[in-house]
Amino acid sequence: MEEKYISAGGRGLCAKGWHTNHYTQLNVADYNADIPNNTVDTDLVEVQFKNTRKGYYHNSNGLELCKGDIVAVEGNPGHDIGVVTLTGSLAAIQVKKANLRSEEEIKRIYRLAKDTDLEVYEMAKAREHQTMIESRQIAKDLGLEMKIGDVEYQGDGNKAIFYYIADGRVDFRQLIKVLAEVFHVRIEMKQIGARQEAGRIGGFGPCGRELCCSTWMKSFTSVGTAAARFQNLSLNPQKLAGQCAKLKCCMNYEVDQYVEACRKLPNRETVLCTQEGEWHFFKADILTGMVSYSSDKHFAANVTTITAERAMEIINQNKRGENPVALSKEKVREKAKPVDLATQEDLSRFDAQLASKKKKKKNKRNNAERKQNNGKEQANASKPNDDASIADA
Repeated sequence: MEEKYISAGGRGLCAKGWHTNHYTQLNVADYNADIPNNTVDTDLVEVQFKNTRKGYYHNSNGLELCKGDIVAVEGNPGHDIGVVTLTGSLAAIQVKKANLRSEEEIKRIYRLAKDTDLEVYEMAKAREHQTMIESRQIAKDLGLEMKIGDVEYQGDGNKAIFYYIADGRVDFRQLIKVLAEVFHVRIEMKQIGARQEAGRIGGFGPCGRELCCSTWMKSFTSVGTAAARFQNLSLNPQKLAGQCAKLKCCMNYEVDQYVEACRKLPNRETVLCTQEGEWHFFKADILTGMVSYSSDKHFAANVTTITAERAMEIINQNKRGENPVALSKEKVREKAKPVDLATQEDLSRFDAQLASKKKKKKNKRNNAERKQNNGKEQANASKPNDDASIADA
């Protein structure tokens, strides 16, 4: 199994906690690995398997483990092969977050993986893709409305986990019998959602970075269109959907801040009355607290931007039966929004700069030639005068 080690170079980073291998998904840094007695209080170890599957085990044999070690752990039945990702105190924190139902779910680590263990593991891993293709055809022949997205063999090759996606309940009892007869292994069916499948496959989002579900997200919260409405996002399904065809998880990251900011804004249905007339809500910049009002209810006319505090002040005056002279004491200009430098210009901007440089050089050359021609003309004009003076003499 290919391994790569990243050394911290003795610059204050935890050398033991920085290690990468072919498991790039949900990769973490074990910052406490170099702290003395890190593993004394707890023997829990986090082990990562294929893609985003992780498990927690007891280091009951007292092995000296660090991030990146390949270990053989207790399976059901047999043993499995995985890579250590966390040890000590950080692993104990992750166990609390995992919400394991009972202590019995935490099994134990047998040993560091031997060469024979890795050979069997590589042979089993090589069968996964072909097994997935054949199992999809078997499920199709049985008329089951499900999609088998991935297959993962246990480290000893005696068990295979089939990850599938289905909209409803699926009776796969006959499918398990057929798969066991064809592949001669113990079968485990595990249903996952679209977001979990995207995390297992991996990819890049529209932001240009790796998907959150394949890099750090372990639990998924429901995302609704209300999050888009609070942030004034376009309700276009193509823009709001991620790689999994579900609403983007990142819509929930800032929605709380928008909700808190919206509480400071006036109600959109409230009409502001001044001596100039009535003003209707037009738009609002939530984060800056600026509100724009129009003198017409149906279209933008005489749009004036004021602060949310000024709008609330006018509303309170209207409740007391008072109408201010104008909507704003002083018209507030809309603040310039940040410009995306990646989209404001194109490659032709270099042509424009080059053309301007060429034009300057041409003007300098023309000026130099003009001065030179003027000098020649002055020299030629002075020659006849000299000849005339000689003749007079």
